[in-house]
Order: sequence, then structure tokens, then C-alpha cells
Amino acid sequence: MVSAGDAAFHGLLRARDLTPFGYLRLDMRPGFSRSLAPGTWGIETDVAYQNTWAMSPEVERYLTSQPGRRELGPAELQAIRDLPGENYLVDLEVSQFDVALNYQLSADWGAYLILSGATFGSGFLDGTIEKFHEVIGASSFGRPAASRNDTNLLFDLKSSQYAAFEAPGHGGLLDPVIGVRYTKAFDDARWKMTLESAIKIPLADRDAQLSTGRTDIGVQISLQRFWGLQALYVNLAAVYYAGADNFVPEPSQVLPTLVIGYELRVAPRTNLILQGYISDSVYGRGQTGLHELLAKKYQMSLGVHHRWRAHLISFALTENLQNINNTPDVGIQLGWSFNPAWD
Repeated sequence: MVSAGDAAFHGLLRARDLTPFGYLRLDMRPGFSRSLAPGTWGIETDVAYQNTWAMSPEVERYLTSQPGRRELGPAELQAIRDLPGENYLVDLEVSQFDVALNYQLSADWGAYLILSGATFGSGFLDGTIEKFHEVIGASSFGRPAASRNDTNLLFDLKSSQYAAFEAPGHGGLLDPVIGVRYTKAFDDARWKMTLESAIKIPLADRDAQLSTGRTDIGVQISLQRFWGLQALYVNLAAVYYAGADNFVPEPSQVLPTLVIGYELRVAPRTNLILQGYISDSVYGRGQTGLHELLAKKYQMSLGVHHRWRAHLISFALTENLQNINNTPDVGIQLGWSFNPAWD
């Protein structure tokens, strides 16, 4: 049965965190909020794109002091390696395409499969972000010292040394995710709760940096409250991350994530959604002593949902908050969902 809340609201944005630090781990998407009748299915697709320009304080000071724009190369690499302490630079853009198939097994139980692909490369957002920083009077963060729309990676941490300047783009399929979902419908239609469990199966190409080669398992609980033209969502997840041995070794650990969202119905078929994301870092003291690589990740997304018959279109922008050197500068998400029962 479809509740009043389901008919008016569409829930949290379902895209995962695109932070390059720990990107290949299982990241539980916020809970699916729309009801499906037993024996029916729905499909969700999301295209997400992010730009990351992140660096240690010493690298930022070095780049800010350089006159003019240049392609980073051996001379800059040696200069950065000669800086005191640990240092890193991550300059790249990532795009990801997700297809999620949802099937309702019974009134309370559902299952889903998420298939994803990603590309890693130079992108096109550098100039736009630089101009935006100029308009609002923000720091350039050393961006004008490097050529726009390049891919540059440097990790000179106590657990790893890796460098790739002007790196070519690459991409492919990521590890699939399989999950089950239990939905508790309360007598009061204003409340709903969902419980989920999911597993990331390591089938993608580890040598191409598309998989950790390890199995991750996650659980999450989502509480949803509907009233009038508004809805509030609280989503808490915990993932057992089995770790990785890619650019920087990442230890196995349990990573909690909190997503809180507010949805407002502004037209019969159009809603605004504002949501915040908080998650622990995948790094510990054994990998680095740099604060921003150890600090929590904070991100804020503002988006819009619009439904037309059995189709739902979503668009959102994501911005990093507080610890600006451990999350993407800017993220863009475009989603399409199809549920025959909505028509």
C-alpha cells in the first residue's frame, strides 16, 4: 500500500559519496523511501560528477607562491617532495553512473542490485570553480599554479609514496552491490522506518584501480517523518570496510555515516531536498598524521525532484564543508527513476 507520505515525497538523494579518499569502499546509499507493491519492481539511475582539488598545507603554500600557470612535472614533484613533513596533492574529476534495480518480495521485504561504472580523468570544471572563488572572494587554494583540467596525484605520506602528473584518464565497471530491505509501515502514515543490509562483491578489475579486491558489508536504518508539505529523514549506516592496498594503504575498520535531509513540496509534482552527509575518514594514524586526511568528511547537497507520470527526475549540487581538503570541491548529480506503479 502506498502511504500519503510516499505519494507526496521522494526521499533523500541516492548517490553515493564520491570522495576520492576511500572511494572504492562500500558506501550505503540513503534508504529508498518510495513504496512498491509486492511482486513489482522499480529502477533508479544516477549520474554523479565531482571535482577534487585537495592538498596538504605545505603544498598549498608552495603552489600559491608560484608565478603563472604551468603543467606540473618532475621539477614541481621534486620541490613538493622537498617540503617539510607529509604532503599530498589530488587534482582530478570523477564521474560515476549507477543503475539500481529494486524488487518488492513481499509487503515488508524488498531486494536490490546496484551496478556501477566510473571514469577518472581531467574533466572540465576547473575554470568554473576558479571563477566562482574569485566572485565570492575566496582563496584560490593554489589552483592558478597548475594547468586546468589535468589529472595530478601525489601521496608522500608516512605509509605511502606515489606520484602521477598528467595522468591519463581511465574507467570501467565497479564492484556490484546486492542488498535487502525491510520496511516498517506504522499505523500513523506520518512515520516510516526501513532497515537495510548490503554487500559489495569484489568482481571488478583491481589492477585498474576499480576494486579493492575485498568484500565489504554494511547495514543501515532510516527513519522518515512526513507532515503537511514537509518531510524529515535521518539515515544512519555502518560499513565494515575490509581495507585496500591502492595508492595509500587503508586499514580494515567499521565506518559510520550519518545523512540528515529535509524535503519540501513546492508544487504538486516538484520537491526541493536539502541533505547533509557526515562520515569518518578511511585513514588512521598509521597512514598519516595530517589533520584533514584524518578528519571527518562533511558534505551538503541541495537538489530538486520532479515527477512526471511513472518517471522521477532529480538534480542536485554538492559542496564540501569545513574540512575542504578531504572531500570534492563540487559535485553534480542527475538521476532518473522509473516505477510503473506511479503512473
